[in-house]
Amino acid sequence: MQTVELKHAYRLLNHGPTVLVGSAHAGKTNVMAAAWAMPLDFDTPKIAVVVDKATLTRELIDASGVLSINVPTVALKDQVMAAGGMSGKDHPDKLARCKISTQAAAHTGVPLVHGCIAQLECRVLPATTHVAGPHDLILAEVIAAWADERVFTAGRWHFENAPPELRSLHHVAGGHFYAIGEPVSALPVANA
Repeated sequence: MQTVELKHAYRLLNHGPTVLVGSAHAGKTNVMAAAWAMPLDFDTPKIAVVVDKATLTRELIDASGVLSINVPTVALKDQVMAAGGMSGKDHPDKLARCKISTQAAAHTGVPLVHGCIAQLECRVLPATTHVAGPHDLILAEVIAAWADERVFTAGRWHFENAPPELRSLHHVAGGHFYAIGEPVSALPVANA
């Protein structure tokens, strides 16, 4: 994994991948799958992610004020499905059951998921509690980011040069995913 300049952190999510959201507080850790995550800003980089208030992940994020966003690959599809279908509240050993390996992020201690092609360490924006409170939306600032140099270099994704198992997953419904496809170039629009 290489460090990603924060000015390029939004690019790790702008292609709409399914993500794994990591959380930790008071000795507990959890990882859940989420299909609704997106970049919000370039400078300072911010993200939005939907995390149901009934989940252990949400409880840990609300208590700690931090989270991680991890971009899994096709090779991790089974772990993504398992993490999305199993509650950390019901299974304290969820990560082991889902065969998810993590390490603690340097700044916040949130879990970063091994095998992911991008990882973002984030701090919840305190001014968003009035937004997050009645909804399942969390807004956060990206404080550090990393990407797998086999698919992300010079601030850009390069999936076309990578093995298929390194492509990102995109959930469409009912446990059905697509992998990111082939690149399509368009002509620049003059003075749009």
